[in-house]
Amino acid sequence: MYLKRLSLRHFRNYPEQTVSFTAAKTILLGDNAQGKSNLLEAVEWLATLQSHRTPRDRDLIQHGHTTAQMTAEVERQGVPLELTGVLRQGGGRSLRVNGCTVRRTLDFLGQLNVVEFSCLDLDLVRGTPAVRRSWLDRILVQLEPVYSQLLQSYQKILRQRNALLKQGTGIDEGLWQAWNQQLAVTGTRMMRRRQRLIERLAPLASHWHQVLSGDREVLTLSYHSHVPIADPSPEAMLATFMERLAERRSLELIHKTTLVGPHRDDVGLDLNHQPTRQYASQGQQRTLVLALKLAELALVETVVGESPLLLLDDVLAELDLHRQQILLEVMGDRYQTLITTTHLTPFATPWRSDAQVLKVAGGQIAAVAGTAVETSG
Repeated sequence: MYLKRLSLRHFRNYPEQTVSFTAAKTILLGDNAQGKSNLLEAVEWLATLQSHRTPRDRDLIQHGHTTAQMTAEVERQGVPLELTGVLRQGGGRSLRVNGCTVRRTLDFLGQLNVVEFSCLDLDLVRGTPAVRRSWLDRILVQLEPVYSQLLQSYQKILRQRNALLKQGTGIDEGLWQAWNQQLAVTGTRMMRRRQRLIERLAPLASHWHQVLSGDREVLTLSYHSHVPIADPSPEAMLATFMERLAERRSLELIHKTTLVGPHRDDVGLDLNHQPTRQYASQGQQRTLVLALKLAELALVETVVGESPLLLLDDVLAELDLHRQQILLEVMGDRYQTLITTTHLTPFATPWRSDAQVLKVAGGQIAAVAGTAVETSG
């Protein structure tokens, strides 16, 4: 999988820009707030139809304009592929694959696979459960594109059920049970997929954490559900989900919101059987997050059958020299990598000499050290 060219129009701070990628490694060099992260964000959006920096598409449209467009020209298993996304300020989006409009997100997702790693990922350890749930969901959307429809359906059901709860007493019992059934069925399907994902990520993350920590610590991942998963069969989980909804009904009516379901779940991260959020130092947190991302990279590669793009947004500054070296060695030439930085110091001369270096300033991109970049606008 190779990203050959990326074209942006009115995306974030880019009026109009086309960038050609001519090497396996591309270093995006520039000061802060110049557009380096925005470039990676566009690639991420074309892979996942979402940004980890904002939940709203309209935030991606350049100020003063009503639409934004992103186009990626990709080569996948030797076959050229063009992906285009158009965002509208008033809402809505349109998607094209090889120039043909697709109506379902399912037909767009999975065409481009990326693993994104930024300094914001430290929140995987110290942030709220919502951050960790979002991380799982972004991976699943790429590995199982149908999961995006499942997620949308669940969010719609959740909104409808919460609206019913806000009515207070006097809820129609038939309607109440119907929404319970839909929530449980869809929620069970989500939880089973998340649980399977954790089971596949856990040994990979444990391995990488041992490498990074010199075998001094043991990392354990677990899925913490508000619906007990003693029996992982769909029938047993569905029955348990319905039982838990019945148990929490009075409390939900008091709080006027749904208290049971995958929207309340979390990922457990333990080092030597101690929860990392309470006990891990900053260095341990950085090691843990790097292990999670290397595990994600390995899993995506295994499932899709080829190397995904690796997007590294200002992460070297967050890592010490030992962790920097391990990350750079893992990257090698195996993964096409786009990496942002404010200076070239972390990159050894041999590594840098094989990379395309692009200077980013004020939404404009120029080649550095003889590398090639095509610009327009």
